[in-house]
Amino acid sequence: MVAGTVRSLLADDPKDNASTSRSPRKDPNIVLYVADEFRADFIGAAGANFCVKTPNLDKIAQRGAIFTHAVTNQPLCSPSRSCMLTGRYATETGVWKLEVNMRRDLPTLATLLRERGYTANLIGKWHLAKADVKTGTGFGWIEPDLRGGFLGVWDGANVLERTTHPYYGTIWDRDGKEIQFKDQYRVDFPTDRAVRFLEQPQEKPFLLYISQLEPHFQNDVDTVVGPKGMAEKYQNPFVPSDLSSLPGVWQQQLPDYYAAIERIDQSVGRVIETLAKQKLLDDTIFLFTSDHGCHFKTRENNYKRTPHDSSIRIPMLIAGPGIPANRRVGSIVGNINVTPTLLDLCGLQPPASMKGRSMVSLLNSPDGEAAWKNQELIQFSQTNGTGIGRAIRTADWTYSIANPTGGSETPFAKSYSEYVLFNNAVDPSQLVSLARRIGYQEKTLELRKLLTELIAYSGDPVPEISAARFLYP
Repeated sequence: MVAGTVRSLLADDPKDNASTSRSPRKDPNIVLYVADEFRADFIGAAGANFCVKTPNLDKIAQRGAIFTHAVTNQPLCSPSRSCMLTGRYATETGVWKLEVNMRRDLPTLATLLRERGYTANLIGKWHLAKADVKTGTGFGWIEPDLRGGFLGVWDGANVLERTTHPYYGTIWDRDGKEIQFKDQYRVDFPTDRAVRFLEQPQEKPFLLYISQLEPHFQNDVDTVVGPKGMAEKYQNPFVPSDLSSLPGVWQQQLPDYYAAIERIDQSVGRVIETLAKQKLLDDTIFLFTSDHGCHFKTRENNYKRTPHDSSIRIPMLIAGPGIPANRRVGSIVGNINVTPTLLDLCGLQPPASMKGRSMVSLLNSPDGEAAWKNQELIQFSQTNGTGIGRAIRTADWTYSIANPTGGSETPFAKSYSEYVLFNNAVDPSQLVSLARRIGYQEKTLELRKLLTELIAYSGDPVPEISAARFLYP
């Protein structure tokens, strides 16, 4: 059982990754691999894209399970990661927008596993501490008490997209020493560091968080940059239907996006191969996911941040001890459930304060899906046009509310207007909003009630919600 009070991060020795003698335990190792801005339909095993090349990710789905309808609970880098690592909504973690500190008092996946005797290690992008774009500060090394309990190996940068470019850059070790790379694709460098970590003797069970930037766009050039020479293979690729009917930047960027995803898959293959060589694979839970999807500026003048499936749908694959093979889970699950699930798989009871739910019942039996409450709350903020909003994603419907004037200074608004209503069963590309259309008033009221209940559950005050502004025939 987890202790009732989580130890202060500062009370632990930041060098606790050092080997110490201990009696043998059966606690599984955990590798949490996160690729940034990775769409759910760009994994071959998902069955929606014949063009993508992801043989290593497909093998994970065969060896374990794929959640075919996983979503992020906040489609923006930092807020999503805070949900994933704490099992709480972004408005609870303090990271409801970019460039702010995550609350230091919250239990995290890392702090709770370290209480169990694990080491907690990060390689790559953090993005959960305060940074200032105007002054360029806070992008690189951060103090140990801002690392959410990852106090073992730390080879990373707070805002990796600001300290690196696709073929050069700088990360920092846990003591603040610069680690530079040059003439090497950015995906490959943290992969090398991960392989190096896994090849070292591991006398304690470990949590290894591999946090890649790709296939996220490079900020200062506002485009995806794939490995040199690989984008040429994807010059006439398959285009998902939610993109093909809308203007955006997908026409220019999809080849590089495909190429970057292929290299992510190769990276995953290297990590899995190393685990196997070190005889760690059978004792390691491997979970692959993303923080959000990508709509390539088809919905707003950004890449994500909206309640559309192209923003919120994410890949989620898991394999390892206790996880059945070839399992496809079709329930709606949020990444707020990642930490409770991993804790459960390690024999730990998730703290009652966590809003996320363990998904182990979904893995063990189809009966678990029948009992699953098939809905997730989506919070979104800092959009260019919609402002701040909330949405509910169920098996068949997406219902969203928004306030275009809010979201820059407060984590919630007191009032919202209906934004979109999609029948995902008949319009999976979400091209026709049914908000306030004749014949959908009853469904709208039903979803509004469910959304209001989820908002209250998240800890936000219950807002006023007004009807959509326009009535369509």
